Amino acid sequence: MIESKKLGMASALCAGLLWFLCSVLVALFPHSMLQMTAHMIHVDLVDIDWTLTWFGFLVGLLGWTILAGVTGTLLAGFYNYLVGRDTH
Repeated sequence: MIESKKLGMASALCAGLLWFLCSVLVALFPHSMLQMTAHMIHVDLVDIDWTLTWFGFLVGLLGWTILAGVTGTLLAGFYNYLVGRDTH
């Protein structure tokens, strides 16, 4: 059995850390990060530029952290439900 709340919290913390690190990399290396993003999603991003503000950073941090926390909690809940069904 997986503890849903703990997996949700761990997921939220990981997402928050990754968002922070990504934002730091975008601030320090905007061109390189834009190229890497373009390769990762298979699009041409030559004519666009990053928009990185403190407000955007905080909104993204909050949004991704909440989304990851909810996803981790649901994942553990579904897993526990399915494992419980296998034992009957």
